[in-house]
Amino acid sequence: MNTYKIVIKIGSSTLTGGTKKISMPQIMDLVSQISRLHAQGHRIVLVSSGAVAAGREALNYPDLPGFIPVKQMLSAVGQPRLMAIYTQLFQIYTKTVAQVLLTRSDISHRQRYLNARNTLDALLMQGIIPIINENDTVATDEIRVGDNDNLSAMVCNLIEADLLILLTDQQGLFTADPHQDPNASLIPEISEPVIPEWVWQAAGSAQSGIGTGGMVTKLQAADLARRSGSKVVITNGSQPNVIEKVLSGDAIGTVFTPVVSNLESRKRFILTGHKPSGSLYIDPGAARVMIHGTSSLLPVGVLRVEGQFDRGATVKVLDTNGKEIAIGITSYDSESMQQLCGRHSNEIEAILGYTYGNEVVHHDNMVLL
Repeated sequence: MNTYKIVIKIGSSTLTGGTKKISMPQIMDLVSQISRLHAQGHRIVLVSSGAVAAGREALNYPDLPGFIPVKQMLSAVGQPRLMAIYTQLFQIYTKTVAQVLLTRSDISHRQRYLNARNTLDALLMQGIIPIINENDTVATDEIRVGDNDNLSAMVCNLIEADLLILLTDQQGLFTADPHQDPNASLIPEISEPVIPEWVWQAAGSAQSGIGTGGMVTKLQAADLARRSGSKVVITNGSQPNVIEKVLSGDAIGTVFTPVVSNLESRKRFILTGHKPSGSLYIDPGAARVMIHGTSSLLPVGVLRVEGQFDRGATVKVLDTNGKEIAIGITSYDSESMQQLCGRHSNEIEAILGYTYGNEVVHHDNMVLL
């Protein structure tokens, strides 16, 4: 049986069942499905809305103005309550969850991107289910994602997910707003590399429940995720066994086919990212292994370091003649790299006092030239 890396985004309208209150039966049903899939070996990340709704419920639905500090206050009240619910329900299935709060700057800043990626990878490797929400309490307009639909797509890029499931209160994406046009029909699949303009227009008029965004934000998220190599499905989260049906390939929503593979997306990111800010000169053995295989660059093969750079920077990899072999994202900064040149990977922690892994440039973060 194939196992997949899956991001599931649950909207506020799904968590509340269309009411003002958090629906425990609805959450219990989703937790049950996720736990069964997790037990089959799938690695699952949950992006959950609902903190503001939980905050309003905890404060007995106060009449408050709609400006951002109030939303942040409600989120601060509701987030621990929402996490307590998830923790309690997942414990029924002996599943451990972890809270991860992100902002746009955590994903757009190269070093924070790596830190977030490594943390999520570590959680998934330990069989833990990360539950992600935007860090509303500290987010400003400049660093807000603004909606969990697009946040879920960014998380897909972060962990190289195979599948993104966007659970909402509609069956999927329609040719028009089904609440206003009785002739609107479900769009079963979008496979074109460029989403047609009429689809954007249809999504722009369709609103979805009580969440932050309408269907247009889900279309934006789907487009971003498919360009990161993830398949995307938009569907109604209230259907019985909806997550399992999506994974089985049942036609129950709108499917977006990926435009590129996860690995190709990563390679493009490296090639079109920041200008290389340093260089790693490697010995002939390391050069030979890299050129003819799929090996990462280990510190034992590095002869010297040029330039100053931070962890997560793009660097050149050159042979002893100065010929460029590759460019890649470094796992260590230049000061640390100076100490690691020619040393074995099992010495890294003793030398630095910490380790970000055995590789100074991982093969997945490298483009051979």
